[in-house]
Amino acid sequence: MRERRVGLAVYVKSLKAARNLRKFGNIHYMSRRLNYVSMYIAADTFEQTVERIARLDFVTRVEHSHRHEIKTVYDNAKPDKAKEFDYKMEENQILSIARGEQHNSL
Repeated sequence: MRERRVGLAVYVKSLKAARNLRKFGNIHYMSRRLNYVSMYIAADTFEQTVERIARLDFVTRVEHSHRHEIKTVYDNAKPDKAKEFDYKMEENQILSIARGEQHNSL
């Protein structure tokens, strides 16, 4: 079973020193231009890990990701009418081919 993870953005003074963050979790991305590290840590030890990371001398700021709070299931999504028409036309063409009928296209 996969453990639940939480994303962090850790702003650092030096990316060379930021490699030391590997022992706290999985580093996903390191930005050279903005000097931050995007990483994932275990959710069950979130508070303690963030405190330990924030105490490091090369860390300027630690931000918590809110991605897991975003709703990804949409209740009121309306289907596209044009796509629906195309699917029905394609289905009719496949059925006519299966029956052995000739399909004349322009």
